[in-house]
Amino acid sequence: MTELEKGPTGRRRGRGARERILSASQQLFREQGINRTGMDQLCAAAQVSKRTAYQHFTNKDELVAEYLRQFDPSVLPDVFDRSDLTPRERLLAAFDIPPTTPLCPYIGAAVELHDPQHPASQYAHDYKKAVAARLAEAAREAGATDPEQLGEQLALLLDGAAARTRVLNADAFPTAAAIATVLIDNAIPAAAGDEQR
Repeated sequence: MTELEKGPTGRRRGRGARERILSASQQLFREQGINRTGMDQLCAAAQVSKRTAYQHFTNKDELVAEYLRQFDPSVLPDVFDRSDLTPRERLLAAFDIPPTTPLCPYIGAAVELHDPQHPASQYAHDYKKAVAARLAEAAREAGATDPEQLGEQLALLLDGAAARTRVLNADAFPTAAAIATVLIDNAIPAAAGDEQR
C-alpha cells in the first residue's frame, strides 16, 4: 500500500471514511461551529486524508448540507409520535428539553452561513417549517380554533427558548413551557380542552 492510499494515521481510507467524516462533522460543528471548523481539523478527527474527504464531499458546503440532513428527519418523533399522550400533552412535551441540549443545528447553521441559497440553509428552512406543521397538526387534533397560528407561535417560542438558553447559559424552557400553556389554553375552546386533558 502506498502512502497515498493511507489516511493520516495509516488507516485504509476507503472503509467507513464517509461515516467517520460525518461523525466528526457532527461533533465538531456542534462543539465549535461550522465556520470555526476547518477541513484539516475535520480530516484529522475523522482519520482520513483531505483527498479522501473531497472524494466523498466535493466541498465543505456539501458536507455541511449532509451534516444537517442526518438530524431528526421525522421531526421530533419522540414527542409527536407518542400515542400515550393527548394532542395537548404532545404540544407541551415539545418544551420538555434538557438545558444541556446543544443549540438546534439548523439554527446554528442558518446563523453561521448567512446565505439563504446555501443547501444547508434550505434544509434549515424546510425543517423549521416541518416543526411548525407538526405543532399545527397536534394543535388541530387538540381542537385549536386556529391551529396554524398556534403552531407558528409555539415554533417561535421553541426556537427562542433554545437560543436564549444557549446565549444566557440558563434554562429558558420552563418559562417557555409556561407561556406555551397559556397560548394553548387560549387557543383551545374550553369544551375541546376539557376532552383533551
